[in-house]
Amino acid sequence: MITRRTLLKTTAAAYAAGFAIPALAGSARIKVGYVTPQSGPLSAFAEADKYMVARFLDSAKALGLDVEVIVKDSQSNPNRAAEVAKELISRDEVNLILVASTPETTNPVCAIAESEEVPVISSVAPWQPWFIGQQGNPADPASWQEFDYAYHFFWGLEDNVSVFLNMWKSLDTNKQVGALWPNDGDGNAWASEVGMPPAAKTAGYNLTDPGRYQNLTDDFSAQINAFKQSGCDIVTGIPIPPDFTTFWTQSAQQGFKPRIVSIAKALLFPESVAALDDLGHNLTAEIYWSPAFPYNSSLTGESAAELADGFSKSAKRQWTQPVGFTHALFELAADVLKRASDPTDSKALVEAISGTNLDTVVGNIRWGKDNVPPFARKNVAKTPLVGGQWRRKSDGTFDLVIVENANAPEIPLGGTLELLG
Repeated sequence: MITRRTLLKTTAAAYAAGFAIPALAGSARIKVGYVTPQSGPLSAFAEADKYMVARFLDSAKALGLDVEVIVKDSQSNPNRAAEVAKELISRDEVNLILVASTPETTNPVCAIAESEEVPVISSVAPWQPWFIGQQGNPADPASWQEFDYAYHFFWGLEDNVSVFLNMWKSLDTNKQVGALWPNDGDGNAWASEVGMPPAAKTAGYNLTDPGRYQNLTDDFSAQINAFKQSGCDIVTGIPIPPDFTTFWTQSAQQGFKPRIVSIAKALLFPESVAALDDLGHNLTAEIYWSPAFPYNSSLTGESAAELADGFSKSAKRQWTQPVGFTHALFELAADVLKRASDPTDSKALVEAISGTNLDTVVGNIRWGKDNVPPFARKNVAKTPLVGGQWRRKSDGTFDLVIVENANAPEIPLGGTLELLG
């Protein structure tokens, strides 16, 4: 019989060689490991890391917690993510791991931590590619098993698909949709039966899917030609930022002009949109956090707007969506460390994590909340998601305006959706 522990060790071995965990040193100091893609094509997700780690350490000191944060760069590479998870556990002897930003970062780190019984809290990856991607047989739901040490908070594909469909139905189109899905954890999940295809079909949309492409592709002519031949009024997908820049620039050069473009992941960041100049105007994306969100930090008491303003003043740059979730990761860490009977003991930390019910700057975090069968997972907490549109201002900068909030009406709208033009 294959046990849960054997299965997770097998999954982890796919990322990195096995290793043993030394006993905790027993010191009063609490060690927290933090893994994000600080370099490589996913580095935009880590823009707020330095600021938020410093804020957390100040807050932890005020709370009387002796905490050290050991930061590791995944280099936007799954293998490297697994390696640094191994280092955190075997060499640095961390008590708790935090990890964020796309399945390519979260999955290998969580698989290593789960297999070695080290508590880990994860975010900024849709929960399906996070959960399903770590199963021994992703194609067989009957074989899926829950995690014991890994917990994740974010929205799911069902939420993002719903937001995009809600935006599209508000405007007049021919319902022909071009799909730009890469060959990675996100792209494969979006293209699957738990992603966009069944929901789009039910809503009356026809998908043109040219197939998976490799990240950092330099020629999207095949995809563009397929979309042109199908007369696609709409384009959707989940490329990494440099790939969408290439695709959208080549689309303009080749005369492909859809009426709505809704892109997950790549259009989260102001720099990615600004790089497109006029071509960035009225592109749409999901918004998982913004200064307009009506939530406050449990750690500092700041509103979303105050948190964004503090980051912008410190970093001398525009706020970015990961600001909220990076902060929320450390909100959870502080809450768990305060409540754990022994914050240096894995079992005590897991008990504290599992009992989380915390109002954070990204909303309430409680595992299993709002999860609906057959997708209910005890170690997943869903967070609100709305739709946004980038608007180019007269000075050349862009604002991300909330234009769709049907699934989270407590988050205020900032405008109405407009066609590309």
